[in-house]
Order: sequence, then structure tokens, then C-alpha cells
Amino acid sequence: MCQLLETIKCMDGELINLPYHQSRFNLARKAHFRPCKEINLSEAIKIPGEVTNGIFKCRIIFSGSIDKIEFLSHNYRSISSLQLVEDNEIDYRYKYTARQKLEQLFEQRGMCDDILIVKNGFISDSFTTNVIFFDGKRWWTPDTPLLPGTQRAKLIHEKKIYVRSITPGDLYKYEKAGLINALQDMENMPVVNIESIA
Repeated sequence: MCQLLETIKCMDGELINLPYHQSRFNLARKAHFRPCKEINLSEAIKIPGEVTNGIFKCRIIFSGSIDKIEFLSHNYRSISSLQLVEDNEIDYRYKYTARQKLEQLFEQRGMCDDILIVKNGFISDSFTTNVIFFDGKRWWTPDTPLLPGTQRAKLIHEKKIYVRSITPGDLYKYEKAGLINALQDMENMPVVNIESIA
């Protein structure tokens, strides 16, 4: 049986963007484990006292039920360059614990810090983040993500980012790219100059 993963930012003892994580958690369980009894994450997650100060990664591993909940310290990676890599077969609609294909693509980054995956001619995601692009006025995110992230959903809902198709040939229209995920919002995301995308 496959195992899935939900990663939530825990900041000073508070779970961030929990409704978005609950929604994705529910969808993933319904898609893989029917029938399944609904699990309320706010009740299932007990925050230990030692993670009430600072930023931690709450990692939920689940199948038909929750298999494990752990809290890990989080360090932000420094990313200043991206390598375009192409894969037209990769499928990561759900956040699986097994991600060998993503890791194989990450190994193709060469001298760059991270990758930017191109599928069927369209830009999708980096290794562990959704990507957004700034055109001088607005931030845009591709409408072809491998995994629609919770931070991405929140920022779209708040109209802080907008959605469109983006190909490698469109990159010249943008000034910079930002990398967002559950742990990285627009205030603390890595930002990469467009010239640093190879």
C-alpha cells in the first residue's frame, strides 16, 4: 500500500494554513483509500512542548489512517539558480513518500541549486516547491503544477498571485522567479533572477 505525506509549517506552536492542508489531506485519502473515515487534523496532531518556539516541519505520513506524525527542525535552503529539466511522463498529483522520479530529475541540476521541471512543453514545479514569476507588476504561477500546493492555493485565493500557462519560451517576459511551499511564503521564499535559469 502506498504512503502519502502532508507537510505543515508549525510556527511557535501554531499549525499554519491548516484548512488548506486538511482539504488536500481529505482529497488524497478519498482518492487512494475508499472508504475512509474522516480524520480531523487539528484533533489528530498533538503539538509537543519542545516545538512551541521557532519554525518546525510537521510531517504526517498516512495511508488508510495516520501512520506517523513527526516534528522536524527546518532550515531554509539557499537557491539562486535553476536548471530546466524535461520529463513528459512524471505524475505527482499527490504527495507520495516515494519520490524517486523527482530525485532522479533533481540529480540533473548540474551546477544549479535546483531544477525547474518542464512537462509537455509547460513549466510546472521545482524539486520541492511551486514556482511563481514576477513580470514587474504581478506574480504569476503556472496552471500546470505537478502538485497544487497549499501555499499556492492560499495565495491564489488572496489574489496575491495569478494563474496562466507558462512555457520556457515565456521566461523572457519575467524578471524573477520565487519558490513557494508550505514552509516558504512570499516573505521568506528564495528568489531567482530569470537570467539564472539555465
